[in-house]
Amino acid sequence: MRDKISRLLMIAALTLGFTGIRNGALAGRLEDSMAAYDHGDYATAVRLARPLAEQGNAQAQNSLGAMYYNGKGVVKDFKEAIKWYRLAAAQGNISAQINLASMYYEGEGVAENFVRAHMWLNIAAAQGSPDAARMRDTVLKDMTAQQLTEAQAMALKCATSNYKQCD
Repeated sequence: MRDKISRLLMIAALTLGFTGIRNGALAGRLEDSMAAYDHGDYATAVRLARPLAEQGNAQAQNSLGAMYYNGKGVVKDFKEAIKWYRLAAAQGNISAQINLASMYYEGEGVAENFVRAHMWLNIAAAQGSPDAARMRDTVLKDMTAQQLTEAQAMALKCATSNYKQCD
């Protein structure tokens, strides 16, 4: 069962890594980074995404997190992936929230934590992600009633604090 959930989470995490970056003032550099990634030029993708991520662009942060997660253009580093996903998730980036949930679910770069995985999936689902809702409901099968109550309270606190009180 966990293998099925893991596959679902990772499919969403990987397919959502570069979605939604085609608008805004920084679209050119983001699109160039995505194009480089799509062509296997991961070093260029990182070089273009990093300054945007460091400037606080949530989409670039999520993309950089995905590159660290997959070891594309950088040495694979789950802790660094977590760092970038957290920054993007705290700005409401749904893809990063799902990616972060996946890492909590699997215990990659952080201790395995179904409560935090559920919390982030619940937040992403509340923003309208049907994939996050399905994954959240699947993660629920590994949780106790007490853990569910805790996850729901954490999600509410996180969302109402504008992502300032999530960890």
